[in-house]
Amino acid sequence: MDSSPSNSTQRYLYSTDLKGKGKAKKVTPTIFSGVNNYNISPNGLYAVHTHESSKAVRTVGLVSLPDHSTLKTFVDNKSYSVKLKELALPDILFTKITTEEGIEIDARMILPIGFDETKKYPVIFHVYGEPWGQVATDTQIGLWNSMMAQKGYVIIDMDNRGTPCLKGSAWRKSIYRKIGLINTRDQALAAKELLKLDYLDTDRTSVWGWSGGGSMTLNLMFQFPEIYGTGISVAAVSNQLLYDNVYQGRYMGLPKENEEDFINGSPVAYAKNLKGSLLIIHGTADDNVHYQNMEVLINELIKENKEFQMMSYPNRSHGIYEGENTYIR
Repeated sequence: MDSSPSNSTQRYLYSTDLKGKGKAKKVTPTIFSGVNNYNISPNGLYAVHTHESSKAVRTVGLVSLPDHSTLKTFVDNKSYSVKLKELALPDILFTKITTEEGIEIDARMILPIGFDETKKYPVIFHVYGEPWGQVATDTQIGLWNSMMAQKGYVIIDMDNRGTPCLKGSAWRKSIYRKIGLINTRDQALAAKELLKLDYLDTDRTSVWGWSGGGSMTLNLMFQFPEIYGTGISVAAVSNQLLYDNVYQGRYMGLPKENEEDFINGSPVAYAKNLKGSLLIIHGTADDNVHYQNMEVLINELIKENKEFQMMSYPNRSHGIYEGENTYIR
């Protein structure tokens, strides 16, 4: 089983007695600190092992079990690792924040190059915050985050209640019928605590996210406008009644039974509270979060006399990658 009893930002393979007796034994060697994933053979004797951390690039290999000996390396990324070492890479800090409501939140902070705690730095909160994924993990931070750190930003990822952290059933189930409320509140209250750090500039605080993170960005900008001055929301669900029932119904119930929960958790219900600078982005051919979400939000912002910026990408899907020069490579 994949587990990490003491650190939810990491993942390891453990073995345990099927009778439920004895303690679980860690199979993953200590040299593979970070996040490990395994595709285990039917007989349990072999696995395709994928490893990465904030300090180590992704590798993929075939291992034997339970001794975890590497039999074959499929991907070593050595050349990429060498190139990374030529760059000015940021330091990464993992920490925990306890909100005023007593909720402990995992956070990953990417610090600017040449970080000096006596200075003030602008802040970028990168968010997701829904049951589908986790962001404050001990994994590679990516070149974009490294570039923003080089430009002097602190980039922060946090995982609220409802996200797939290894924190038990109550943590996961707490978000049922409360998407847009409990997760938004956890993020905002954790940000409020973090922003007490002297080196974080509360006058230059921004937030961005994609898909569920786009929805979170809108909810944070609308529900907690005193915290976030700038937001970029990409491919967001603005009204939960417009998203697919396979996902939304799984975590929110059925509209015919609790429609008010869908409405109360939707960003469009709070658009009237916008105070900061907001950019909304969407692909007109989004086959996941349909473009009508963008138009519903635009109409509401116009109705409430709110200034905002928007960018529509013609005929782009949810990933907004199609078309010449959409991505600059």
